[in-house]
Amino acid sequence: MNIQKKLSHVEFLNREYNISHMPYERELSYFNYIKEGNLDEAMKLYKPINKVDMGILSDDDLRNMKYHFVVSVALITRYCIEGGMQSEEAYNLSDIYIRSVDKCKKEEEVNSLLYEAVRDYTQRMHIIRKNNRYPKAVILCLDYIYDNLHTKITLEKLAEVSGLTTAYISKLFHKEVGATVSEYIKKKRIEAAENMLKYSNYSCIEIADYLCFCSESHFIQAFKKMTGYTPKSYRDRFFRTH
Repeated sequence: MNIQKKLSHVEFLNREYNISHMPYERELSYFNYIKEGNLDEAMKLYKPINKVDMGILSDDDLRNMKYHFVVSVALITRYCIEGGMQSEEAYNLSDIYIRSVDKCKKEEEVNSLLYEAVRDYTQRMHIIRKNNRYPKAVILCLDYIYDNLHTKITLEKLAEVSGLTTAYISKLFHKEVGATVSEYIKKKRIEAAENMLKYSNYSCIEIADYLCFCSESHFIQAFKKMTGYTPKSYRDRFFRTH
């Protein structure tokens, strides 16, 4: 494939038909506003996907829009990780939106989904920037915890991940997060259990085992203390309601 020849041809066609990409400075501002959680400014620069302002990645109009959607979400994801969003959360959001756009049948559905994604990421970043200005060592620990809720998480492992001593990371984590490492891990496991109860058919004992609670009874007790519901009553009330 002669890339230079193809590049010259595309540049000629774009000039001929007055097709241009988003100016680089405007693009940087747009993604940085999302990263900063500045919804008002991000939405001022937001533009729906269309053939006039975007490059042509496919001759099929709908597929072209989907390709641009994937590129946009991929860039937003990386900007948000750089801005402090936990990487696994950002990538999971990206996966959800990309799987969703794959099912879109109409061009307006793609733009509606992009609008939702931009607002979602920006609002999440606003909360993160407002509440969670953590040092890098703490962010590394948070990412590790998020990725490993289904395994035993030790203070020694977090010290290894963060490059600090166990005593120092324990003190720093408590100071920055406002909870001890064990309290935070339990909180995140209960939150994961809430989602499993709402959106899956796993039994209570399976969830307790998967999230590394020492027993089903310990899981039930911890879950009720944090949510006010037993796992069964929580599922009865919230199963697939959102």
